[in-house]
Amino acid sequence: MAGHPVDVHVGTRVRQRRTLLGMSQEKLGEAVGLTFQQIQKYERGANRIGSSRLYEFSKVLDVPVSYFFEEMPVNVLVGPRRGRGRKGGFAEEGTPFEDEKDPLAKRETLELVRAYYKIDEAKVRKRIFEMVKAVGSASRAHKLAGSGKRK
Repeated sequence: MAGHPVDVHVGTRVRQRRTLLGMSQEKLGEAVGLTFQQIQKYERGANRIGSSRLYEFSKVLDVPVSYFFEEMPVNVLVGPRRGRGRKGGFAEEGTPFEDEKDPLAKRETLELVRAYYKIDEAKVRKRIFEMVKAVGSASRAHKLAGSGKRK
C-alpha cells in the first residue's frame, strides 16, 4: 500500500536515481545501513523517509536533497482538496505516480539512458540519438497514417 503522495514521489525519485546509477537495492541499503526490504518500502512510498535518511541518500546517490522533490506533480503541490462532502485528503485517482503511464519512471527508460551515456565517443552517441529520434518519428507518422485508413 502506498503512502502519502509526497512520500511516493520522493521514493520514486530515489528509485530512478538508484537505477540510473546501476545500483541495486541491496547496495544502496548497505551504504546507508538498511535492508533491501526497507529500501523497497521507501521506494514505494510505504514508509516515509526522514530528513537525516534523505540526506544520507543524497550523499550516496550523489544528488542534492532538492533532487528528490523536483518534478513534483501538480496534484501533490496543491495539497489537500477542500469541498463538499470531503474532509481533506490528497487526490489519488489518475495520479502521475502510476509508473506504467510515465515513461520517465520506467526501468527501461533509465537503463536506456545509462547505456547511452556509457558510449564514450560523442559522435557515435550523437548518431545513435539521431537514429532513435528518426525511428520514433517514422513510427509515429506510420501510426498516424494508419489510423486514418478505412477498411
